[in-house]
Amino acid sequence: MFADRAKIYVRSGKGGDGHVSFRREKYVPNGGPDGGDGGHGGDVIFVVDEGLNTLVDFRHIRKYKAQDGETGKKKNCRGKDGEDIIIKVPAGTVIKEAESNKVIADMSGDNMRQVLLKGGRGGNGNQHYATSTMQAPKYAQPGQPARELELLLELKVIADVGLVGFPNVGKSTLLSRVTNARPKIANYHFTTLNPNLGVVDMPDAKGFVIADIPGLIEGASEGVGLGHEFLRHIERTKFLIHIVDAASTEGRDPIEDIYAIDRELKKYNTDLASRPQIIAANKIDAISHQEVDPVSRLKAEFEPKGVRVFPISAVSGQGVTEMLYYVSSALDTMEDVPVIFEQEYFPETEITYGNDPYTVTYDKEEQEYVIEGPRIEKMLGYTNLESEKGFVFFQNFLKENGILSELEALGIQEGDTVRMYGLSFDYYK
Repeated sequence: MFADRAKIYVRSGKGGDGHVSFRREKYVPNGGPDGGDGGHGGDVIFVVDEGLNTLVDFRHIRKYKAQDGETGKKKNCRGKDGEDIIIKVPAGTVIKEAESNKVIADMSGDNMRQVLLKGGRGGNGNQHYATSTMQAPKYAQPGQPARELELLLELKVIADVGLVGFPNVGKSTLLSRVTNARPKIANYHFTTLNPNLGVVDMPDAKGFVIADIPGLIEGASEGVGLGHEFLRHIERTKFLIHIVDAASTEGRDPIEDIYAIDRELKKYNTDLASRPQIIAANKIDAISHQEVDPVSRLKAEFEPKGVRVFPISAVSGQGVTEMLYYVSSALDTMEDVPVIFEQEYFPETEITYGNDPYTVTYDKEEQEYVIEGPRIEKMLGYTNLESEKGFVFFQNFLKENGILSELEALGIQEGDTVRMYGLSFDYYK
């Protein structure tokens, strides 16, 4: 089975913790702090590999983790950065956040490389926290936590033109005639179980990429049969060739077939049904004598609605060239802009502290207000308090999480000291 969908787990590397240590050398009895910074965690990076055309590798490996940064060392030595993890995908892969189904990245067009999750920043060593009043700080900043996501990968083929229609109407036969593609062809439903791509080259006209989308059935938009597995591949196409069996060799009415497939396209994605399309009335070589010519019926029904009907025979090639030149000229009038799925989910702004606990207490012995807990430690790991922007974020964090209210409830006054993991601040409203 063609692998065009996969669910995987990715995790960036955790930042290494800053180190607490003090200079200890002969003749230097009271050396200052010399704890080194932690290394940065590795990133999760997706890259397009032109040699891949399916997502089959993700059926065997479902967890991808970047390396954590090393902890800082003595003598101001910085920890080693964690190695990035590179995940290779075929062109046309859309990366979504699994729970919300929102697009994070579309690996197509110019987007050949995407840093999906940044690794955690390494924590500062205690050398950074020495002040005139605290010359021997016993605190180092923890490394920024790793980030993790469950992802849904969907491969949506990149083609200019999509061939749609019921099974056994001749899509694969047409593709094999007009391109170098060699799809397997046989006379049973769902013959084609994966999209086949081919390039149409024509003298004196611009070529284009055409995709044979496997046969659809009614209910495909609700996932009946293999509907969802195939409909996603039409989403990038600019133009549709709707192939019908004009000879009704399987006893179906070609006009009803067209309306049925159009309904499925509209249910799946309203934009699909509005894409430019033509009708290829195939198997005209098999039309027996009928009271009403089926091609005339199709033209009378659809051409007044602006949809051209081309009688063709995919087997003999009759009428095919004229149709291809029409498609090529129609594509020339369209904007040459690839269909790209815009980003809807932004991992960098999805930092949440969840329901991690914290405590706000008063230390009578030290006469300090103490704020501690996993949520506070995470916040310190994410925040650069030495920058103005970081300090404003720190203040907003305290306010939005109700910490300032709790301090006031304990009776804090302006000028009182607040301590968080070795860091001390004077409280001012």
